[in-house]
Order: sequence, then C-alpha cells, then structure tokens
Amino acid sequence: MKRSPERKWLMMGLGVTSLVMGWISWMAYQSSERLLESTNKSQQTHEIIKNLINVYATMSIAESGRRGYVFLADQKELYRYQAAIRELDPELKALQESLSDRSDQLSRLKALKQLLNQRVSLLQQSIQLYQTEAKITPRQVQITEQSIKLRDKIQLIIAAMQQTEELSLEQWVTQSRIRIRQELGISLLVLVSSFGILAIAAFLLYHQFMKRQQAEVLQAKLVNEKEGSEAKLKFFSMVSHEFRTPLSVILASSQLLSQGSHTWSEERKSKTLQRIQSSAKLMTRLLTDILTLTRAEAGKLDCHPEALDLEAFCLNLVEEKQMSTAHSSIHFFSSGQLYSVSLDANLLYSILNNLLENAMKYSPLDQPVLLTLTLELETVIFQVKDRGIGVNLEEQQKIYELFYRGKNAGAIAGTGLGLAVVKKCVELHHGKIVVDSEVGQGTTFTVQIPLTVADPSVNLGKH
Repeated sequence: MKRSPERKWLMMGLGVTSLVMGWISWMAYQSSERLLESTNKSQQTHEIIKNLINVYATMSIAESGRRGYVFLADQKELYRYQAAIRELDPELKALQESLSDRSDQLSRLKALKQLLNQRVSLLQQSIQLYQTEAKITPRQVQITEQSIKLRDKIQLIIAAMQQTEELSLEQWVTQSRIRIRQELGISLLVLVSSFGILAIAAFLLYHQFMKRQQAEVLQAKLVNEKEGSEAKLKFFSMVSHEFRTPLSVILASSQLLSQGSHTWSEERKSKTLQRIQSSAKLMTRLLTDILTLTRAEAGKLDCHPEALDLEAFCLNLVEEKQMSTAHSSIHFFSSGQLYSVSLDANLLYSILNNLLENAMKYSPLDQPVLLTLTLELETVIFQVKDRGIGVNLEEQQKIYELFYRGKNAGAIAGTGLGLAVVKKCVELHHGKIVVDSEVGQGTTFTVQIPLTVADPSVNLGKH
C-alpha cells in the first residue's frame, strides 16, 4: 500500500521527535548528574567548614574554661574545660574524615593537629600549676601568652583551609555553569533546527484530523437526520392509528343514524349520539395533547408565570370536570398558608386536567378521586389520588412515554399522551412528578413545583 505524503511527513516528524526527545533526555540526565555532583561537592565543602569552625570553637571554649578556673577559681569552668577537651578528639576525627580525599589539605591538617596538641598541653600545665600553687604566678601569665600565640597560628591555618575550600567550591560551580550553558545552547540549537519538521508534521496531522472530524460531523448529521425522519414517521404513524379509532366510531355511528334512525328508539339514538360526542372529545384531547407536545419538542412551549389564586383555580377545575363526566365525585383539600403565587395557568391546567382525567378514567364510578393542594416552604405540591386499577412497578417508568398505555388498561379509551404532556409541563416549571401505585389498590401522582410568591398580602386561608 502506497503511503500518502502526509503520512510520510508524519512518520518523519515522529522519528525526529523521538530522536530529539531522547537526546534531550540524555542531556537532562547528564545535567542532573552534574547538579547532583555539585550538590555533593557543596555539602562536602560546608561539612569541612563546619568541622573547622567546631574545632576552633571547642578549643576556644577550653581556653575560656581554663581561664575561668585559674583566674576566677570557678569549679564550673573546670568542668567546662574538661568537657571541651573530651569533644576535641571526635571533632578532629570528623574533620579528618571529611578531608580524606583532599590531599592539598592534609598537610595543613597535620600542622593544625600539632598546634592543637601543643595548646592542649599548655592548658593542662596551667591547670596542674594552679591546682598545686592555687595562685596566679608569672608562669601562668607566660602560659597564657603562649596559648594566645598558638591560637593565632591555629586561626591562620583554619582560615587558610576555609579559604581553600570556598575557592575550590567556587571554581567547581563556575565550571558547572559553563558546561550547563554550553549544553543548553546545543539543546536550543537542536530544538530550533527540528522545529520546522515538527511544525510541518503537526500541520499535516492537524489537517488530517480536521478532515476526519468534518467527515465524522457529516456522518453524525446524516445519522441524526435519519433518526429524526424515522422518529417523525413513527410519530405520524402512531397519531394516524390513534385518530383512526374515534374517526371510525364517528363515521359508523353517523352512517347508522342517517340510514335507519327513523326506526330507532330515542334511547338508541341517544347512545349513538353519545358515542359520536365521546369520540369527538377524544379527538379534541388528542389534538390538544399533540399540539402541546409538538410545541414543546420545537422549543416553542414557554412557561409564562402569572399570579394565580390556587384554591380558586383548583375548585373551578374540579367543578368543570364533575359537570362533564359521569364520575361520582372529586374531593378537593388544601392545607398550608396559601398565597397568590406565580405559575403558568395553561400549563397548570394541562397538568391537573390530565391527571384528573386519568384518575376518573381508571377508577370505579363509585370511588371518589382526591385532589390535594399543599404548600411546604417554597414548594407547592399537588396530589391526585384514585382507587383504580393501578400500575405495575415495571411499567411505572414507561408511563410518561408517548402513546404508552398500561397492560391492564384493557378496553378503557385513552390516547397514551396525557402523562407525556403532564411531564413536559412539569419540567417547564422546573418541577418534578412522582408516581406511587399498586395494582388493584390505586395510584397517587405527586407534582412538586417551586413557586414565587406573587403578592404576600393576599392570604387565601386554609381548608
């Protein structure tokens, strides 16, 4: 298979990138090794300087303790002198270990140890002389003068050793900086020289990526259009099917009335007219629900809150439903401190009307339907409860789907759109709907809607 020029450039760019990254990694490793070596060198130098300072300080403490004991007769100063002398040998050993690889310093270390031994010997003579005569003698003064001269020589050697260490460290750091700068310069040159190839490879890769992305977007668009077309076709097929039944009833009933109604009794004529009216109402509800859902899917169904007297709204709806149905009764209850609140009247009507319609449809005629209105904190809660056929637990998540009807609905007339409309209207209010149902025991729908108090001065009281 022949490779495209873009693929060749891409492979070349990846190869150059790998080489450059490998070389830079090696240079970084070398730099880190030198940095670690410089750090160790710095630590070693500081350790030597610290040991030199410790030796000088310990010797000074010993001298101070000796003077305090001899000239002030202070026994505590003798203890301080003895403690300093005990610490001197370990500190000299530590200094010698830190200088083990420094041949240029060993001769000075040897001279330093000789001077320290001489001074310690003088200090010990002074202590013994005082313990024998217990007074300041010319010999004590002479020992002190000799000790001072030895101190000055010791100080010169320590200063020279310290200066040598600092100079060595400075030279080491300078050389390390020069090497690091050289390596950085070479690295920069390599990066700049490879940047052109990498840029070309990146551009070609981006070009290929954009072409592939455009193809994927186009493919996704085609898939979405196909799915949308299939969904629309399915929707129209279901709508046509739902319209076919009431239209068939109206057509058949009207034909019967037109052909043989003169021989019918008034009761038969009335039942036929009722079937026509019932089918016409079913078609009206179906059209209303379809229009609502279509507007919602198109994003044209908006929520326009307005001040509502909720109790009056619910009472009017209950009265309307009882006048238009043969159902025995709808009981309405309200609780909580109710005010005029802001809700969309049309959406709220669709919610409660569909819930009450379902409750009455699937309940025995002698069983009342309960509508409850409750205000809790900043939420208004509507509950519609019936004692009807109920819904299986497995079906409770499906009842909000378009045209879905429960398996136990049987021959009860319905469109399968009411609860889908309810859910859309509740969502537009930023609320939620919950169903609690048991087959043969009834169903309770609970709608919770966050509200805004429109006029706190209007108190609608309690029931």
